Amino acid sequence: MPDHIVFIGPDLWAGKENPLFIEDKHLWSSWVKEAAKSGLRVRVGRWNIPGHPCVILVDFTPYFERKNTIYGDAWVDFQVDSLHAYGDYDEASMFSYAAGLVVESYYNYYLTQTPNVIYQAHEWMTCLGVLYVKKYVPQIATIFTTHATSIGRSIACNNKPLYEYLWAYNGIQMSQELNMEAKHSVERQTAHHVDCFTTVSDVTGRECEELVDKKCDAILMNGFEADFVPKGTEFTKKRREARKLIFQVANALTGHTYSDDTLIVATSGRYEFKNKGIDVFLEAMRRSLFNEQLHHPVLALVQVPGWVAGPRQDLQNRLRQGGSFATSLWSPVLTHDIHEPEHDNVLRLLREFNVWNRPEDRVHIIFTPCYLDGKDGIFNVSYYDLLIGDDLAVYPSYYEPWGYTPLEAIAFHVPTITTSLSGFGMWANKMKGSQSTLADGVEVLARDDYNFNEVADGICHAIAEYSSYDKKERDAVRRRAARLSEKALWKHFIKYYYDAYDIALRNAAKRLIATNK
Repeated sequence: MPDHIVFIGPDLWAGKENPLFIEDKHLWSSWVKEAAKSGLRVRVGRWNIPGHPCVILVDFTPYFERKNTIYGDAWVDFQVDSLHAYGDYDEASMFSYAAGLVVESYYNYYLTQTPNVIYQAHEWMTCLGVLYVKKYVPQIATIFTTHATSIGRSIACNNKPLYEYLWAYNGIQMSQELNMEAKHSVERQTAHHVDCFTTVSDVTGRECEELVDKKCDAILMNGFEADFVPKGTEFTKKRREARKLIFQVANALTGHTYSDDTLIVATSGRYEFKNKGIDVFLEAMRRSLFNEQLHHPVLALVQVPGWVAGPRQDLQNRLRQGGSFATSLWSPVLTHDIHEPEHDNVLRLLREFNVWNRPEDRVHIIFTPCYLDGKDGIFNVSYYDLLIGDDLAVYPSYYEPWGYTPLEAIAFHVPTITTSLSGFGMWANKMKGSQSTLADGVEVLARDDYNFNEVADGICHAIAEYSSYDKKERDAVRRRAARLSEKALWKHFIKYYYDAYDIALRNAAKRLIATNK
């Protein structure tokens, strides 16, 4: 049924046009006026996305002056320790608190006679608000979904072996060691106080049980809709255009002409050098330089947003000029200028590997350190409009609670290499009933705390294997990849949300009965 779900977000675009938000001053206008009387400044409208769901944007800035009182109440009520908060903790918490006020106000105005109301909060940034709802609007069933525990991610980022010693780590002790006390505290206490605690994969479920000391009530895997994937002749056209653009930019940068049998192999995602496996991807590309089993040249794309300063003017000039080029630009591995390039991890490793995309090299590596939003100044198309041109995608994550990037890749018929430490990789194995291989559309490499070299070799081998396939074999693998993505559509995964809603509502009912005795 329409409009039975309402989203709440921070009003970060006040006074500016928000391309994702369509304000509707007639929607719930009487409540907006009533909310304003209590100091709640909200704007109501719809997200400018398919489905156009309702959204309430709240200005959370007025609550900073009450921050200490809010934190004090959270300690008294739920033992949330905010004493050592820093950085983004304050901003996230003030938004979360404001969202809780919105829920309370909206519920009291519209929903007091409505049964089965649920508030679902995602990630530690929303925890303070869901705890507020638990206290002040106990009639509402509460769900908290962590997509990655703050302390688990921190352990992994700090180069500590997460998996071998997961059973031995104490979350509270590690939060003190890694200066994560406030985030871990609010996340842990919320997990223990909501009516239903969930996460997005089995791998993170184990993490929650060990580090948050709470077993998840349900696993809510990240589904998606495939309506953004072109179909039929439009798909073929988009793929052809993407490859042409990628080769055009690569030629303008390196001075090398790329034949159409060049394999485009890409990785992308957040710039978490170890967690996302960017380090092992680059090592695999270095080894591929010397791999005699490679049947075709490889153009490797690293598409992760760094500290970008802007598009390279010399590269822009060449692209405007058009045509092909026979000489390389200075630093023929980088499409955009970045701040402090001497400290950038990707560039540091490329220098260490002596990668300069020479004409004789069978593998070229190009680093695009920006968001591909259609306005980057070099490609000027969206990420998806480039993804469709790839031959292989590689996401060899060390820490990956789910993994949207590999799921998106196979939806675009791009066979993908990932690892057993990602939620997506575990799911792919489960779908097959055994370890998924490249022939299935997804190669799941076994990864642990110490087998970096084996994973690099596995990537190198998988790329060489794919390069040996003829067109018929590649088309078959691409079809299998796309078919697997269809099993992750929301129409299949929504049932897990229904299960979580049922758990939350039943536990809330028990809680209210116990309270009223």
